[in-house]
Amino acid sequence: MPFDIARTRAAYPALTEGFAHFDGAGGTQTPQSVVDAVADAMRAALGNRSTAFAPGRRSLELVAAARTAVADLLGATAQGVVLGPSATALTYTLARALGATWRPGDDVVVSRLDHDANVRPWVQAAEAAGATVRWAEFDPATGELPAGQYAELVGERTRLVAVTAGSNAIGTVPDVATIAKIAHAAGALVCVDGVHSVPHGPTDLASLGADFLVTSAYKWSGPHLAAMVADPARWEPLRPAKLLPSSDAVPDRFEAGTPSFPLLAGVAAAVDHLAGLDPTATGDRRQRVRAGLAAAQAYEESLFDRLLAGLAAHPAVTVYGAAARRCPTVSFRLAGWSPAGLAAALGEAGLCLSSGDYYAYEYFRTMGLRDSGGAVRASVYHYNTADEVDRLLAELDRLARRRETMAG
Repeated sequence: MPFDIARTRAAYPALTEGFAHFDGAGGTQTPQSVVDAVADAMRAALGNRSTAFAPGRRSLELVAAARTAVADLLGATAQGVVLGPSATALTYTLARALGATWRPGDDVVVSRLDHDANVRPWVQAAEAAGATVRWAEFDPATGELPAGQYAELVGERTRLVAVTAGSNAIGTVPDVATIAKIAHAAGALVCVDGVHSVPHGPTDLASLGADFLVTSAYKWSGPHLAAMVADPARWEPLRPAKLLPSSDAVPDRFEAGTPSFPLLAGVAAAVDHLAGLDPTATGDRRQRVRAGLAAAQAYEESLFDRLLAGLAAHPAVTVYGAAARRCPTVSFRLAGWSPAGLAAALGEAGLCLSSGDYYAYEYFRTMGLRDSGGAVRASVYHYNTADEVDRLLAELDRLARRRETMAG
């Protein structure tokens, strides 16, 4: 059954404004069902978590429902879902807790392909512990992150390997499962950044081999919250800094302060939205989420192929990265335009694209592009259309010809 793009777009009220959103890698638009879930929770009587009165019990239920929804999305266990304000904040929490167990002579392995949120917390934790940082390098020509190099990088003193499941800059999808096998064979833990990969296809914690996996709800149609998941047994030995009166249970002890209960209602609603992307899917929510994201993935890949072909055919466009497997995200430059200037010109035409380094600091620094403005990023999501892709390509062509005219 073809992906019903009209039905899908109708779920997003923001799309009626007419902008073409190619900035999903920085944050997606919000379905009406998520807006309603947040608003309904805010209209209801809520109290801080308590079993003594109904509004307090509602808050407990919202937290539990969000954990269960994230577990269904990722193939995890609800008791192992830690909720927080952002992927960066959660990774810092984990890095501080794990780093407290490291000693001089230990080492951690990070990658130059990753978003800095899965690099800097580990580098800083290693520095604080006197541990060594080892770097996995990407192929500058293709953007691939060769898994074979990890056999040389990982050793008996490696405590953690941090790797992305999808580059937020050029879309590369590394062979995380193979990397995780190498790490586990040496007794190391694996932290996977799933922020960019989770929105674009089915995700399974066990299949990836991830000990910890982080994701951001606002990248998959939810509110600005994040979650990090692991087997509860992985969380159990870790002792984060916390207030004395706060819960010492897992996963609560990793969540500082009172959560935003209405936004947690939006997290559960967003997972339900993803579970409804394939209206023919049956089974429990986990099965329907996988089916919905698989259908969206096939649709997104068809649009992305169209976008890549158009960019590659344009003589004034330079595309970065050419990995065999990639999320539907590409960075590029247009001759005669700075990345910031191009993004602004596209914005004037109602096309929303990001420019800069998008926190993929090591990638752009290694490529020698960071000091000159990085690149422009186009990211396809399941509400984009072929007409929008053609609109973007046509506008790039118009801007290229405009610059040629000015130069002549």
